[in-house]
Amino acid sequence: MSKSKLVILSMLLALILFVGFFYGLLVGHDQIFPFEILSDINKSLNAKSYDSPEPRLQIYQDLSSIDELISIKTYTDIVNKRQLLIDYIWVDNNFPSEKYPKYYKSDIKDESFNDMNNLKRIDSFTVEMDYGMNSISYLFLANNSNNKLIIYHQGHDSRSIGGFDNHSFEEDYRIIQYFLDRKFSVLIFSMVGQGMNNEPVINFDGLGAITMNSHEHFRLLESENFHPIKFFIEPVIVTLNQIQNDYNFESYFMAGKNSGGWTTVIVSAIDTRIEESYSIAGSFPLWMSSDPANYSDYEQNLPDFYRIANYLELYLLSSYGENRKLVLFYNEFDPCCFPGTLYEKFPFESTIKDKLNLLGNGKFDVIIDNGQNKHIISDSVMNKIISSIKKVI
Repeated sequence: MSKSKLVILSMLLALILFVGFFYGLLVGHDQIFPFEILSDINKSLNAKSYDSPEPRLQIYQDLSSIDELISIKTYTDIVNKRQLLIDYIWVDNNFPSEKYPKYYKSDIKDESFNDMNNLKRIDSFTVEMDYGMNSISYLFLANNSNNKLIIYHQGHDSRSIGGFDNHSFEEDYRIIQYFLDRKFSVLIFSMVGQGMNNEPVINFDGLGAITMNSHEHFRLLESENFHPIKFFIEPVIVTLNQIQNDYNFESYFMAGKNSGGWTTVIVSAIDTRIEESYSIAGSFPLWMSSDPANYSDYEQNLPDFYRIANYLELYLLSSYGENRKLVLFYNEFDPCCFPGTLYEKFPFESTIKDKLNLLGNGKFDVIIDNGQNKHIISDSVMNKIISSIKKVI
C-alpha cells in the first residue's frame, strides 16, 4: 500500500472514531437509537446473573412456610414486640419522648440552597448522643405549604461533595426540590458518621484510640448496658420531638434509600407518629441475604435485635395502624443490593398483607421500579410516593 493511501486510511479511521465517540455520547445523553437496544441487552445480562445463581446467591427458605416466621398474631403482640425493641435500643430507659436536640437554629444561611424554589427558610438541629456521636439535620420549610412533613434519610448516600467535614445535603438537592415543589416541607438526615456528622475518637481499654469512621467499629461499643443501634434511630425520633413541639405539621411521612430505607423501616416500626413510610433499596429478610451485598452492614444483621423482631415482623410493625402504610421499592436490576429481580423469585408481599388483614389495620406494598438498573431513587418512584400520600390527604 502506498504512503498516500495509508495516510488517507488513517485519517478515515480517525474520523470514524471521532464521529463514533460523539455519537455514543449523544446515545447516552439523549437516548436516541440504538439506546433502547443497548439498554435491553444490559438488562438481559443483569437478569441472567439471577437465572443461574452461584452458591453465594442460593436461598433455601421454603416460601410456603415464611408466615411461620412471623410470631405476631394480635394487637397485643404488636404492642409487646414494639416495647421489646424499645427496651433493646435504649436498654430499659424507655422511648426518648422527652429528649430534644442540643442545638436548634432557625433560618440558617446555606448558599448551596439559595436558588431553591418554594423555600421559606432552613432550620437546623443537632442531636448529641453517647460517646460523643452526633447527628445534624436540616428542615426545609415550604413557603407555600400543605402542612405535611416528609422525613428523608440519605443512608449511605450522605457523602460530602465539598470535601471531608462538609455537609452533603446538596447531593440530594433534586429530591428536596421535588418535595418542595409539591408543597411538602422536608427534614433530611445523613447517616451517622457521614456528611456533617462527626467521627469521635474513643479510647478502648487495651485496644487504644480508635476513630469511629466505620459502622463496624460500633461492635466495639456493644455491652450489656449499651447497644449502638440507637445511633441510627435516636436522631430521627429526638428531632421529631422538637418539631412536634414547635411546628404545626398535620402529619409526618418518611422515606429513605439503602440504609436510609432501612432506617425508615426501623423508625416507623417504633414511632407511630409516622403515618406512611417508603423504603427504597433498603432491606431484604435475612434469609434472602446469601449474597454479601444483601447482608449489608453492622446495623442490618445484629442477631440479638432481629431475634426480637425479624424483617418480616418489622415490615408488619411499620405497616400496622390506622392510616399507616409501608411501601418497599426495589430497583429491578439494582447493581448494588436488594434487586427487584431477586425479590420476584422470593416474594413476601402477600404474607404481610394476609397478616394485616387478620389484624384489621394497615397497608403494605412492594413495588418494583421496572427497567431500573441504577442504585437510585428515580422520578418514577418519587411520583409513586406522592401519589400514595395523596390518597390519605
